[in-house]
Order: sequence, then C-alpha cells, then structure tokens
Amino acid sequence: MAEAPALLGRIDRQALDEVVAFTSGLIRIDTTNRGGGDCRERPAAEYVAERLADAGIEPTLLERTPGRTNVVARIPGTDPSADALLVHGHLDVVPAEPADWTVHPFSGEVRDGVVWGRGAVDMKNMDAMVLSVVRGWAREGFRPARDIVIAYTADEEDSAADGSGFLAEQHADLFEGCTEGISESGAFTFHAGDGLSLYPIAAGERGTGWLKLTAEGRAGHGSKVNRENAVSALAAAVARIGEHEWPIRLTPTVRAAITEIAALHGITADLDDPGFDVAQLLGKLGPAASLVENTVRNSSNPTMLDAGYKVNVIPGHATAYIDGRMVPGGDEEFHATLDRLTGPLVDWEFYHRETALTAPVDSPTYAKLRAAVERFDPGAHTVPYCMSGGTDAKQFSRLGITGYGFTPLKLPVGFDYQRLFHGVDERVPVDALHFGVRVLDHYLRTA
Repeated sequence: MAEAPALLGRIDRQALDEVVAFTSGLIRIDTTNRGGGDCRERPAAEYVAERLADAGIEPTLLERTPGRTNVVARIPGTDPSADALLVHGHLDVVPAEPADWTVHPFSGEVRDGVVWGRGAVDMKNMDAMVLSVVRGWAREGFRPARDIVIAYTADEEDSAADGSGFLAEQHADLFEGCTEGISESGAFTFHAGDGLSLYPIAAGERGTGWLKLTAEGRAGHGSKVNRENAVSALAAAVARIGEHEWPIRLTPTVRAAITEIAALHGITADLDDPGFDVAQLLGKLGPAASLVENTVRNSSNPTMLDAGYKVNVIPGHATAYIDGRMVPGGDEEFHATLDRLTGPLVDWEFYHRETALTAPVDSPTYAKLRAAVERFDPGAHTVPYCMSGGTDAKQFSRLGITGYGFTPLKLPVGFDYQRLFHGVDERVPVDALHFGVRVLDHYLRTA
C-alpha cells in the first residue's frame, strides 16, 4: 500500500536515494579513531564539503591538527531576528575488527534493505541525513526561517580536542546566534513490549570523568615479603571502585522520563514520595528500564590496568583507568566518594573531564521535536531521556548552546539499536533512513 501523502512530507525522491548513497559512501571512508590522535577524518570531511558546495552551500574546512578536519557551513534563514540552530554530527568512528563481522565494516554494503558498516548508526547515518535534506532544499529553493549552522566534526570518539572542542574554543564566531542544537542518539524506535513503541528524545547527558589512578610502592624481588606493593594497593582500590553501589540521584530529565514511561505502563510514579522505591519501579518497566537505569546515579567502571614488566619483579609503580560518569549535580558526591574509595595509598586525577548537560523538556523546541516524530509515526510515544554517555553537545554547550539528541529512525521489532552502538555488525535499515530524512526535514522547516 502506498504511503499517505501526509506521511511522505515534502522531501523528494532524490533525497531518499541520496541518504542511502551518502551513508554507504561515508562508511566506505575509514575514519577509525583509535585515540591519542590516531585518526584522519579529512577524506570524509572533503566528501561532505563537496556535496554541500554542489548545493550552493559554502563549507569551511578547519583543522587543529593536519588531517583532523572539521566542516562548518551556515544556511541563512529568512528571519534575521531568529536564533540560529546548530545541527552537528561527527565523522570519526570507533575501531572494528573485520574478522568479527558478517559484512566487512568498511564496505558500506546495502544488502536486503539494510546498510552495513561501522558508523551506520554512530553516526554517519545522521551525517548523510543532513546532507540529503539540505540538498533537497537547494533543489526546491527553500530557506528555513532561522539560520541553520551545520557542523561535521572530528575526534568525537576520543577527547574532541581536534573537533568540537577546537571549534568552540577557536572558532566560536562560526556559531554566532546559535542557542540550540540537535545531534545523535535520540528519536529512534524503542520497542518496549506488548506493542508499545517509544521514541526517546535525549534532553540531557551525564558528565564524563575519565580517571587515572596511580599507586607508588617499593620495587623488589618477587620472592620477598613486600608490604609496599603498588600492584596490591592499586588492585584493592580498583576492586572497591568496581563494587561500589552508587545511590540514586534523580535529575529533572530522568524524573520526567521515569514518570512518562511508567504512565505508559499504567503505573503512577510518585517520585516526590521519599519512600518511593525507584529500583523496584524499574523492575516493572520491562525493556524500557534500559532507557533510564544507567542515568539514575553516578557510575565508575574500571577499564584498564598497567603494572610491571616481569613476573618475578615487584614494580614500584602501577596505574589504572576508570570510566566515571556523573549525573547533573553529582560532581561533589563523585569527588568525595573517589577520595574515600581510593584510600591513602592511591592517587587519582581526571585525565579527561566534561560537564553534565540538561535540556528542558517543556520547551517549544522539545515540543516541535516530539511533534515531528509523531507526525510520521502517529501510533508512537515520544519520551525524554538522558544519555548515559556524552556527545559533542558538551563542547558546544560552552557557547551557550542547549543540546538535544535527535537522529530520527523508525526501526523494526527486534532491531537492537543500542547494542549496535560500537558493536559488531552495525547496520541501519534503508526504511529507517527514509523515515529519518522525512522527520528531520519537517522539523528543520518548522524549527
């Protein structure tokens, strides 16, 4: 059955074809970010810049480090008094081991109505959606009411020092007038069971606190008694951190998410009641609990250990790394708890730190994001949520830009979108890309 005209929106057939071709084309450009500066985004930056220029949109290419290229462009709106909107996506991807994949991760193969490859959901799909939408506008001769600033960034999958951090610090003028932004990790279909379809729109992010732990001891022979063993001290601290149960701390975004999701399950959540058991409630939400369970508290997960060079030598130095995340307002608790858990024999420091974010869910912008999704999937329910990790919105927040996660995708039952982030066999259905282009086009026309 043909789709109703109202659900097609105003986007043309060429844009639907291009979003698939652009997603595939970007995936074929290997922009693996291994950290520590080991990445080269320039070929992908040139790919998007060329296609923007073909549409009459002038791109600016910017680098802090050779090869680590960012692209920024502005589409002037018809209302000079209106605030500008930032639409941003990153060009780098995390590593992928081809031997683990069904399809080569950098093939960009389109098979059985699905585009395969690293970046298909994180986030070359959104990069391609933006390209196809603005090129469609150029063919139509359409101009939005407010300025739209497009940014394709480097280095999001590491520190963002060569990407959004560099842009915010050195090229703030390119984002003049931007008060809000949209980017990754929101407005995807989440099948919550019993036919309930949710579209979580991100309105917050936990803060990032990547930690380095250091223990100093007395080096010596492995056969000798040593009460100043750096490895023992570090291992004990790491175990305490890994086993720590952080208390629940509900932020406004998470409170709104829990309240709305619970209501859709027929549950009244009285979060103002001091005796209300949030953990027990999460157990009643089925699959939907995963949208909030990682953001109701701070977290600290040990991820790396480094000590010693020979089995019979006690080293005098040992280090470990912790992936820490803080809910908005949770910094003081995080600091005090880490001081206690590491103890007197282990020092700790941030080696990468970014702030937590909160965006209002009662704003006109959130209402328009919600309306755009529900226009094209009338049976669905949009809900707010907070991301457990972070995005480039953290860096752009330094410019006073409020960020929302909005990469619309309509996904079939059984498609585990969240598992595919940084996972094996990352892929995205062609129909999901078409839905995303229509929703994004409609939102940006009305933003």
